[in-house]
Amino acid sequence: MKVQMISGSGSTAELQVSDAVFAADFNEPLVHQVVVAYQANGRQGTRKQKTRSEVRGGGRKPWRQKGTGQARAGTIRSPLWRGGGKIFPASPDENFTQKVNRKMYRSALRSILSELLRQGRLVTVAEFKVEKPKTKILLAQLTKLGAAKALIVLDGLDNGVTLAARNLPGVDVCTVNGADPVSLVGYEKVIMTQGAVKKFEEMLA
Repeated sequence: MKVQMISGSGSTAELQVSDAVFAADFNEPLVHQVVVAYQANGRQGTRKQKTRSEVRGGGRKPWRQKGTGQARAGTIRSPLWRGGGKIFPASPDENFTQKVNRKMYRSALRSILSELLRQGRLVTVAEFKVEKPKTKILLAQLTKLGAAKALIVLDGLDNGVTLAARNLPGVDVCTVNGADPVSLVGYEKVIMTQGAVKKFEEMLA
């Protein structure tokens, strides 16, 4: 299939792209599973809550067993009490990782890229560069493309674009290897260079 590509001068041209990568059916359950797994794999088990045996205090029985009219209680650090221990506490040993097969991950990326193209959220450009690493210059280029907030996917690292986008909220720059499902789904627009398109085709074909 062919898509519209914007050149540096602002003119449009046709770019031949792979149907297998940019015309795949949208598999919503698979995309959801991969996005959730990617977010879960980024979690760190750094939380720590105390069990009833780890909470300080509570060594004495608060009141006698019978005769007070109160419910029987053996410690003020019971999980039923405020300030008591947790029944199922969060532990640093928790493992949130979810396994995603390579075939599933690539299929999800194909679904995402194809759906972005169908929704008109994928903008292809011949190249994306800035004369100077200035935020003002980059913002002017994004405005011309109709994408004030966007993910810019390059085929290689460009320090000028990275520095220019650093202070723009809602704008991020990455390479093809750094493009993840969460970012591709989360941004309003995805600006992709011609070289990045070809690299995606090589990686996902």
